[in-house]
Amino acid sequence: MEVLIVESQPDLGGLWKACLERRGMNVTLASSQTQAFAALSAQDFDMIILDLILADGQALAIADYASYRRPESRIIFVTNTSFFSDGSIFQLSSNACAFVQSATPPEDLATMVQHYASGD
Repeated sequence: MEVLIVESQPDLGGLWKACLERRGMNVTLASSQTQAFAALSAQDFDMIILDLILADGQALAIADYASYRRPESRIIFVTNTSFFSDGSIFQLSSNACAFVQSATPPEDLATMVQHYASGD
């Protein structure tokens, strides 16, 4: 399974990456919009973990690009804010399959990746 993580906090992105790799997933870590666009242009991803608040770039621009470039990729949005807590993110991104807090335990996030990538 191919997973793209777009997270501008290196410690958090690294934690998620290590957890997913322990479960046998191939993970690419991008810390900016530019890196995410390059990754999405270069390869297919089954899942994308996308932080809504990025230090460099716009998460919704990445989601739009993924929807166009990789429509089969599903997106789990993460955030540490209350933005989109009303569920409106699902209306803005056709690839969205989940919306969770950044503090979600990495093991739970990995389980969600496996679940949604399997098409359930």
